[in-house]
Amino acid sequence: MEAKFQTFLILLAVLAGTALAARRFNVAPAILLMLAGVGLAFVPGMPPVELPPELVLLMVLPPLIYSASVAMSWREFKNNLRPIVLLAVGCVIFTAAMVATAAHYLIGMPWTIGFLMGAIVAPPDVVAPLAIARRLHMPRRLLVILEGEGLANDATALILYRFALAAIMTGSFSLPLAAGEFMLIVAGEIAFGIGVGWLSLRARKWARDPQVELTLSLITPYIAYWLPEHVGGSGVIATVACGLYVSWNGPLWISSATRLQGIFFWDLIIYLIEGILFLLTGFQMRDLYEKSKAFPLDEIMIATAVVMVVIIVARFAWLFPATYLPRMLSKSLRERDPSPPWQWPFTLAFTGVRGAVSLAAALALPFALPGGEAFPYRDLILFVAFGVIFISLIGVGLTLPPVVRWLGIADAGRHEHVAEHEAEISARRQALEAALKSLDTMTEQKDISDEVIRLLRARHEIRTNQLPDSLDPSHHDVSATGTALTRELIAAERKFIHVLLRDGQITDETRRRIERDLDLEEASLANREYKGAPL
Repeated sequence: MEAKFQTFLILLAVLAGTALAARRFNVAPAILLMLAGVGLAFVPGMPPVELPPELVLLMVLPPLIYSASVAMSWREFKNNLRPIVLLAVGCVIFTAAMVATAAHYLIGMPWTIGFLMGAIVAPPDVVAPLAIARRLHMPRRLLVILEGEGLANDATALILYRFALAAIMTGSFSLPLAAGEFMLIVAGEIAFGIGVGWLSLRARKWARDPQVELTLSLITPYIAYWLPEHVGGSGVIATVACGLYVSWNGPLWISSATRLQGIFFWDLIIYLIEGILFLLTGFQMRDLYEKSKAFPLDEIMIATAVVMVVIIVARFAWLFPATYLPRMLSKSLRERDPSPPWQWPFTLAFTGVRGAVSLAAALALPFALPGGEAFPYRDLILFVAFGVIFISLIGVGLTLPPVVRWLGIADAGRHEHVAEHEAEISARRQALEAALKSLDTMTEQKDISDEVIRLLRARHEIRTNQLPDSLDPSHHDVSATGTALTRELIAAERKFIHVLLRDGQITDETRRRIERDLDLEEASLANREYKGAPL
């Protein structure tokens, strides 16, 4: 137990150091984390660290999916439902079929094994490509589509995976029966996920305690995921539906104290989960290396190369027709949603990074068939899954930034970011005006002293003056200078409060209350600060 705890502390230390290095060299953290995991795996004396598939599929996946769903806008998800479904369902099935075809004719696998491997490597990961895309300030719609695809495609892939595995274990498969079961799973999980979200919000509203509410929020994704998964579904769709319901309805039910603490709580949880997951994925290289000694190396390399080429080609071959063909066939769609420039589907096609879910699905394969014979091609599927994850993560992570620059995608993202920030300033002003009208109404209806009214109006005047009048460089420089000076003033207040505490003029409890107000003010500055989008 002590050795395992020491290994866990080493992983945390490497996670923190790798994050700092990634920020220093402006590299996606996922890339360095996986490379660090591979390096640690071969350090002499380092104990092997396994990646149990149930850890990923039952423990790690629910909070990752739920957190991303809550952070996503239901309106944007709904407005982009067509491309999201085309990618999360259509592209996954198409890719799995193409991998099965290539595996059958080029590698010599049976069709069922080929479809099984296709289901394993078909779904792109949501974490790594989205983190890279956000760093590049790509247009909002591309980010929404990528995030929506990453949330839902695991469900399609895991359902295909179970169908293929059942066909191998039983020796029978019915396409109409599988299609009907697929639709039933989707409908049932959507209804169940919404129900869990509804119950979660009402339980949290009833609790009225931030610690209890955060505990309930942590339990919510597991309730939404585990029950559908236990009865034969995927659990992913239910978790996504639950998260989107909470995202849309939560602001009216969750208190400000819970929301402020929840942001930090969930950011830390997701940071640790994602980081350790990439480290553990890299750690598997050691075990795979030992297994590969008893396996023809050229067969591993050929199979990995074939599958890698197929999933790249399949994604490009699907995305361009899926983008332009519906608009060619539907005039109303063409008028409502004009065709995007070719650079957009090209960028979406280029970001097909595979992640830990693919490796977990490969690790979860049984070692033997019901008759006792070894599961066919199990080790080869495992080698291919890890190779595809490693190559796609490193390849896309290093090449996506120059590709985005070459395509000019970031320029559209910059203009969009400026427009979004201007809309935010306008919304803040309108909200303050609405609050001021409410103050006028309360003044007429209630007996409020002039001193209280002056204080409230002064508060609104201060908040209004904090909003920038323009986003042009000169005004931005003035705002940035004011923000920097305000931070220095807050730091001076902190030093003075510490002096008062040291001299015994205030208690620690008083100091903590004052520091909390200063922390909130500084966090508000960071939240309001406009940041450009240089590549």
